[in-house]
Amino acid sequence: MKPYSLFALRFFLQSFSFIQTDLIASFKSCGDGALVLSLLLATAYAAAQTSAPTNPPAPQRLPRVQERIEVTATRIPEDPEKVPAAIEVFTGDELTDWGARDLRSALQLAVGVEIAPGGDAGPASSVPEFWGLKEFDAFLLVVDGVPWGGAFNPALTTLDLHDIERIEVLRGPAPVTYGATSFVGVIQVVHKDPASTDRTLSLRGGSYGSGGGTFSTPIPLPGIWSSRLTVDAQREGFSDDRTAFRRGHGLWRVQRKADDSNRLWFNGDFNWLDQDPASPRPREGATLSPNVPIDANHNPAGAFLDDHRGTVMAGYDRPLAGGLWSSTASVSHSRQPSLRGFLVEVANVPDNARGVREDIHLTDVYLDSHSSWKLPRAVTFLIGADYLHGTGIARGVDFTYTVPLDGSQAVAVPEPGSLDVHINDHRNFFGAYSSAEWRPFERVRIDGGIRLNVTHETRDDQDVGAGTSDSDRRTETRASGSIGAIVSAWQRNQDSLGVYVNYRNTFKPAAIDFGIGESEGGRLILEPETSNSVEGGLKARFFNQRLEAEASGFRMNFKNLVTATSVGGLPALINAGTERFQGFESGVSLFLASSILARATYSFHDAKFRDFVQDFDGVPTQLAGNTLEMSPRHLAAFGVTYAPLRGFLGGVQLFYTGEQFLSKRNTAVTGGFVDVGVSAGYRTRRWELRADARNLADRRDPVAESELGDAQFYLLPSRRVDGTFTVHF
Repeated sequence: MKPYSLFALRFFLQSFSFIQTDLIASFKSCGDGALVLSLLLATAYAAAQTSAPTNPPAPQRLPRVQERIEVTATRIPEDPEKVPAAIEVFTGDELTDWGARDLRSALQLAVGVEIAPGGDAGPASSVPEFWGLKEFDAFLLVVDGVPWGGAFNPALTTLDLHDIERIEVLRGPAPVTYGATSFVGVIQVVHKDPASTDRTLSLRGGSYGSGGGTFSTPIPLPGIWSSRLTVDAQREGFSDDRTAFRRGHGLWRVQRKADDSNRLWFNGDFNWLDQDPASPRPREGATLSPNVPIDANHNPAGAFLDDHRGTVMAGYDRPLAGGLWSSTASVSHSRQPSLRGFLVEVANVPDNARGVREDIHLTDVYLDSHSSWKLPRAVTFLIGADYLHGTGIARGVDFTYTVPLDGSQAVAVPEPGSLDVHINDHRNFFGAYSSAEWRPFERVRIDGGIRLNVTHETRDDQDVGAGTSDSDRRTETRASGSIGAIVSAWQRNQDSLGVYVNYRNTFKPAAIDFGIGESEGGRLILEPETSNSVEGGLKARFFNQRLEAEASGFRMNFKNLVTATSVGGLPALINAGTERFQGFESGVSLFLASSILARATYSFHDAKFRDFVQDFDGVPTQLAGNTLEMSPRHLAAFGVTYAPLRGFLGGVQLFYTGEQFLSKRNTAVTGGFVDVGVSAGYRTRRWELRADARNLADRRDPVAESELGDAQFYLLPSRRVDGTFTVHF
């Protein structure tokens, strides 16, 4: 271990020794969806009749116009309207009213964000887009203050959206607080306080044999200790042949809280996910292949793509020297076995597909400690350091097989022999950071921060069968930072109009997908991605906060974007020269009454290559001026929800995705489409029954490009309907 790694570990062990001293003081669901739903409803109703009190307390729901708090931008709880950056907060109540169950439905009305469901990580995953860049690893996912996926890729397949307090969405990088892991955006999921007393049981059934259940309840503990347990299980089916996933998840949160500034907490999160993967649809020329049916699956028989992950987290907040000291630690381990395959030739010829059998083990360690103070002359000062370690060990083998183009038959393949391709990757990210907020005048706020990043990565690849081995290492020491200001141009009581501007500079070590192909150019570790961006906009609240609006423009210069290619018939990653991202984003929310919310957004994204030469069929091609593939220029959304505390409820959501290019050479384009969803139901103080329909028009447009299958695209899932029964007791 490097000297700076030893220093980081020693620093955090000393920090957490105080915690130790203080402590001494003190499944599977399956079958027809309708049958599942009816059985679950009957069971839940019987349980409610026998165990619920005669007059149970109503669930604690706040009025719609409420104070919203974010901690992503500055690590300090603040009103997002007062931060000089584009950030939105969606409450758990809003997500419940929308019937949100996954990241796409939760953030469908977020400004400038598109979430493509599925992708190379499996049907339980998704591919978010920020600022026109749609990459699986280009953003940072955070859960309760911990990077979810650590030093490698966001662990989207294990993200659970039950029993949450809010979701925070920051557009653009967070180069100070999260440094080398945050690049074009941050999504942070915050769960409910362990002291919450709400008990909730939800049961669901739906299309393609989908179904599941969730139960959240407080677990009594003595004294000022509190805890909360959430368990859920689900099976999700799809119209695609042999495509589904099954998930079991448990989250236990424990907390000792004397007051808001003195808190000790522990979380244990365990996720068991088994996936039967879908196949992307290949492109031939300018269109998706007409010879391959929409729901065709070319994976070998018995294909699987699993993720079994366990995470333990702990944190401590307490007053220190007139300020607040906060520390967080997390350790996670994930095992990801897989057997899958992709077409390599769009023709019924021998060996037209290539398969991979792989077993990946990922271990992440995250440590953060920071202190903040309110100083004279309206200054808030924060200083801290964090350390992120990742170890990835992969063992795999590739093979060829023959599969019919129509996917009508699941082809059995011989059990692969020894996994003779070995990949060992070790990452260490250390950062020391400091930031300050200064209000020189009552209506002016200036934010600034700087971070020193030290990253070190080693990678060793070995092909036992071929008798070859290679290794690489890279160390980077770089500063990143941001500066911004917001001016309150108008203010009356709770209403205001703010104008803000910011500049951000950051970098991120290149992604690794643990593929068993080769990197183009011979290097195992690619050049780090770097960017600098400028953003400015307006934030407004009118009519006693009944109307909220925002508009912003941005421009980001990008270097060394990691993109997919093919080397020797196997998928590989390369650096893609320089790019430019610019655009305009806007949104408005109208709270018509305590039970009605209308929201509309529109965004224009212009993502282009500035200098990138790539080889196509032996011909070097300059792509300068071309639009990045799968980056729609226009995004728009509209939603209206009627959700009173009692009575009928319902809503409609429309999400428009503009036309997108299907190739870097911009020779293939797909038209825009609208994804329509509706919901309807009825709720009382004790229970709620609802139905949610997604993709009513049954559109099957391409939404994400595969980085493993060459020129292949995942499609929008087909129309589906889910029924949910929820009881509070």
